[in-house]
Amino acid sequence: MNKTEKIICILLGGVLAWYLFTQKPAQRQSAAEVEPAAAKQEALAPQSAAPAAHDAVASATPKAADAVEAAVEALPTVPEKIYTLENDDLKLDVSSWGAVVKKAVLKKYARDEGELGEKNPPVEFSFASSPLGALGGKIQPFDLESQSSNTLSFASGGVKRKVTLGENYLVTFEDSIPGSSKTTLSLGEMKMGASKNDLLSVDSWLLDDKGGKVIHHCEGDSPLKGYLAGGVAGGCSGSKNAAGLPDSATIAYPGRQTWVALKNRFFVTALVSTTAINNGFTANVGRDLTSSAYRPDCISARVSIDATGLDTIKSIFFVGPKKQSLLWDLGMKDVMEFGMWRWICYPILWVLNVFNDLIPNYGVAIILLTILVRLVFWPLTHKSTVGMKKMQEIQPLMKKLQEQYKDNPQRLQQETFALYREHKVNPMSSCLPMLIQIPVFIALFNVLRSAVELRYAPFLWIGDLSQPEGLFSSWFPFGGLNILPILMALTMGLQSALTPSAGDKNQQKMMTVFMPVMMLVMFYSFPSALSLYWTLSQAVSIVQMWLIKRATEAQRAATGGVEVLDPIETRQMRRHS
Repeated sequence: MNKTEKIICILLGGVLAWYLFTQKPAQRQSAAEVEPAAAKQEALAPQSAAPAAHDAVASATPKAADAVEAAVEALPTVPEKIYTLENDDLKLDVSSWGAVVKKAVLKKYARDEGELGEKNPPVEFSFASSPLGALGGKIQPFDLESQSSNTLSFASGGVKRKVTLGENYLVTFEDSIPGSSKTTLSLGEMKMGASKNDLLSVDSWLLDDKGGKVIHHCEGDSPLKGYLAGGVAGGCSGSKNAAGLPDSATIAYPGRQTWVALKNRFFVTALVSTTAINNGFTANVGRDLTSSAYRPDCISARVSIDATGLDTIKSIFFVGPKKQSLLWDLGMKDVMEFGMWRWICYPILWVLNVFNDLIPNYGVAIILLTILVRLVFWPLTHKSTVGMKKMQEIQPLMKKLQEQYKDNPQRLQQETFALYREHKVNPMSSCLPMLIQIPVFIALFNVLRSAVELRYAPFLWIGDLSQPEGLFSSWFPFGGLNILPILMALTMGLQSALTPSAGDKNQQKMMTVFMPVMMLVMFYSFPSALSLYWTLSQAVSIVQMWLIKRATEAQRAATGGVEVLDPIETRQMRRHS
């Protein structure tokens, strides 16, 4: 590579590094920005842990802060009964106190790494302190009227409620409430996952004059942003001191919403739709009290709804994995938070799942995806590599031109471009493959960051493709031994050494060492699936370079060597003679 090419490639690498380290699910915010807001919200600190329930006459004022119930009334004197709804995907514990969901079990997702079984139970959401589907703030006991395989029907005085467990992790509440008006509807609670790369956030679809837009509340100017920020390596932003902050805070977000979702890295609980008018929501965020740095630990929310004039309210919830195919059908695909790269993230995740359906292993699916991407770009990278080879071959002519026109920079530039045209060489070709791969790489990074398909997905010695390998973590520093980033650095060094260079050999050697070391440091704590993709991609590139080298040598042997023009014979020089 010449000097210009080196600068461009370094800049591209820098852009990639900047994106990977700064594009967390939200922007950075200092503790100084959070603490004043926290002080204002302290008066709205969390309510009693007793479960909220149905209240036919409870109402929420138009003011967003008043949407939070002032207090939860005393528990009913009648005993609480728990009923179960269950299908292949989900198991629900439904309480007679309020006819609400107090626990949800995702039957297909293991709690910990390893096989799902008796020693490794499925993921469980506890909604005990903030039950899913609770209307209003008064706890009201219900009697069970009827029960089927997927439906529970309750009654309490003139109020009736039917709870239905549907396919694809959907839970529907149908409430018959004479004279219903304004009230609140609970979304349950979401807790931060165990992974250090986890996050905790809120998304919603805010209606406006243009039809609406998704709001990621850990970004922009949402009042929730500062309370969702934090985490060891994930969360919604960087670390900040938790000193002086309340244990929890309640934050109101007014405005007409279509849906509201609470999410961590892999799972979602959301109000998908309601026949009542959704006038915004109020979230309660509790922080991790075991950490000196601020880190959100759990979040619950209550939506302010207006059911004036409705005798029946139908509300549909989603309690399940953050899976693209499911969220897409619900109109909530933006919960995946792919941002500006969604146009390439969606097809990449779709192709990944297609390969996994063919061969049920996501490690193999990533290998097949890598090969597919390299085959698609093979003609372009082939042309680029051949161009770099030609650049290397015309270097003697370049040096003659530099000596001949060292006192005439303008003429040197003209003759240089003429030489490029004469030999059909593109001086920028060496960076073209890297430039094209960066969007694919960033898209894959976004997919692997939040796709539940990769959670605990094993491959060879790797127990979880969504995390670093972490081998021998009990005695090896830096979180354990990660083999794939080391292999990636080695293949990158080999690729750089095999890449034709038209520049200074010492500079080339420096790049051969510098870039692999930089990428090793950058990738060491990233998901192993990402290192697998990049390592294999470079291995395919090395094979491609070897094939081109063989073809070039065979052509030289057949023609007796490559003939090059003397610089004096270029068309540009003939026009000036």
